[in-house]
Amino acid sequence: MRSFTALNFAAAGVLFLIYPAIRPSGDDATAIASPEWVAGHLAAMIGFVLLGLAVLGLHQLLGDRLSLQAALVTWVGAGLTLPYYGAEDFGLNVIAKRALRDNTPALMELAEEFRYGPVAVAMFAIGLALLAVGAIMAAVSVWRSGVLQKWSAVPLAAGFALFIPQFFGPYSLRIAHGALIAVGGVWLAIAAWRGRTA
Repeated sequence: MRSFTALNFAAAGVLFLIYPAIRPSGDDATAIASPEWVAGHLAAMIGFVLLGLAVLGLHQLLGDRLSLQAALVTWVGAGLTLPYYGAEDFGLNVIAKRALRDNTPALMELAEEFRYGPVAVAMFAIGLALLAVGAIMAAVSVWRSGVLQKWSAVPLAAGFALFIPQFFGPYSLRIAHGALIAVGGVWLAIAAWRGRTA
């Protein structure tokens, strides 16, 4: 169980760094139509799934009620977030390719209609907020447990707490945010693998 949990935390962390690192920084048709757009968002989607598995594995290591609640909240958060990412990845990519192929830039208005549709935005925001809550709950559980290093889950929790705010900064901030989650995921992976207390 330790190796399963560690692998998922590490892989999720790395994927959340790959996401902004390879995703084009622009939101024009050329950027959205690119293979890098698809690959970057796909990395994030897989990262959300692996995070859910990792937090479930963390509960198996800690065995307390709070870590179980963290796993449940994380799964619900990922479930609400993934539809938006899927549409952003595959749907917008198809629209952008058609806009470029037919030289109809007005088609890109569909991307804005999706992105700012009230139901889509609400699901996305609530999902990311729940992921932040789940990560914070997991960090508190780790802190209290005495099973893993107290600080080992704090950077990952900070990364998910900042997931929504980082969208409003420059693209360099998004890459830095991805690096924070990567560090957090790898640190927690090492702590889960070793099982050392601090």
